Amino acid sequence: MTSVIRTTALVKRFGRLTAVDHVELDVREGDRYGFLGPNGSGKTTTVRMLLGLVLPTSGRVELLGSGKVRQVLPRVGALVEGPAAYGHLSGRTNLTLLDAAGRGGRGGSRRTRKARVEAVLEQVGLDGVDGRPVKAYSLGMRQRLGIAGALLRRPRLLVLDEPTNGLDPQGIREVRDLLLALNAQGTTVFLSSHLLAEIEALCTRVGVLDRGRLVAQDDLAALQAPTGRTEVQTPDVGKVLRLLDAAGEQVLGDRVLVRTDDPASLNARLVSAGVRVRALQPERHTLEDTVLALTSDGSDRITA
Repeated sequence: MTSVIRTTALVKRFGRLTAVDHVELDVREGDRYGFLGPNGSGKTTTVRMLLGLVLPTSGRVELLGSGKVRQVLPRVGALVEGPAAYGHLSGRTNLTLLDAAGRGGRGGSRRTRKARVEAVLEQVGLDGVDGRPVKAYSLGMRQRLGIAGALLRRPRLLVLDEPTNGLDPQGIREVRDLLLALNAQGTTVFLSSHLLAEIEALCTRVGVLDRGRLVAQDDLAALQAPTGRTEVQTPDVGKVLRLLDAAGEQVLGDRVLVRTDDPASLNARLVSAGVRVRALQPERHTLEDTVLALTSDGSDRITA
């Protein structure tokens, strides 16, 4: 499968401080890639190197199959470290200027500029915004405007750093639905975030950074593999615990976790013993458990 982001032994040092330490990312075409890590783990520094905003100390970055990052940036949409805008101008005017500067759509004409601006405003839920200056926008509105600016490029690759910052739950869902729709249309999404629930709801692949090192990179499903235990929901908790002896443990209320690699046989055994089974399913690792197990406690994290 074609890689749209690939880094080789990527390193960034600030003096004696190593912020990014031999990171090797592999983001494939069509991925919804979640880039996770504690604050100060080096995520933003890595993203800035991907976009040519910071030069690496050593190593290599390839975007869209090219090592000449600046040449392919017109096909990349990005929102990093919050949206930039002229505060005294309206959102529409900011987007119009962005498009006119040639950072907007690929080859789009001046004649269709207004339509492009209106289209991206509608995509991010700002189509009803008035002419107030951006400095009067809420943080959530600024985030939406930043995403709209990234979408002006009609990007093949979309790189977002904490895009739901400042959004309410409804806004977070709308951004998630937007990214899913863009991905379905062929845009690869690279999303740096600390919101594990959003990564679980949106992403297909995950990379985890800790103290500048990439400590995991895999499909989300692989990181959420079964634990080897089965969760049984039943009103007969005591009966299950007596029947299974040391193989089972009550976790909360009417749930029992059972160590078994054969849920079907467990279900047959429980039912034949007269246990009322309401639900039975394999327990899986959560993304939160996986990330916490892989990352440090943060007592001396670097600043990215």
